[in-house]
Amino acid sequence: MTVTMAQQLLLVTARRKLSLACDDCISTVFKRKLGRCKICALQLSLLSLICWPLWYWLYADSPKSVESIALLFFSGAFTGLLLLHLVVWVVRRIAG
Repeated sequence: MTVTMAQQLLLVTARRKLSLACDDCISTVFKRKLGRCKICALQLSLLSLICWPLWYWLYADSPKSVESIALLFFSGAFTGLLLLHLVVWVVRRIAG
């Protein structure tokens, strides 16, 4: 398959705009990206490591405030997506 100059320019522009490092990340199919992108897993790890202690430090004494619930939601989302990445990575490693 021949890639034209315009297609290469669009790909480079998309990478810069989305800050994605690999071709797997550019894919529009969600399941192709899960478990393959190390940058995504590292970003999710970092966000989880920041959000959970931050919630504990700022909002553990008032867990029913809006800010506390929002931070819990985002922390849970980051951690859940990270776990999904890890599960898919392990399954792909086992399946070969």
